[in-house]
Amino acid sequence: MKMRPINDRVVVKPAPAEEKTKGGIIIPDTAKEKPQRGEVVAVGPGKEGNLMTVAVGDVVLYGKYAGQQIQWEGDDYLIMREDDILVIL
Repeated sequence: MKMRPINDRVVVKPAPAEEKTKGGIIIPDTAKEKPQRGEVVAVGPGKEGNLMTVAVGDVVLYGKYAGQQIQWEGDDYLIMREDDILVIL
């Protein structure tokens, strides 16, 4: 990846939204929820000597409104602070 986040920033590729419920009902586009899970694709060096906890390839959960959405080479990504990540799966 050519993107290099600075300080304590992390670039996450969100997981695709669910297409069906467990019961098999197809969810229309207007009712799909924003995914709160994704894969870390780039990690900054950390801030003021603090090492980063997440690493490239980690699958993480983050807050519903966390991060800034961007589009890079046709793909959607989120740039967020490491503090916005709730848990590493």
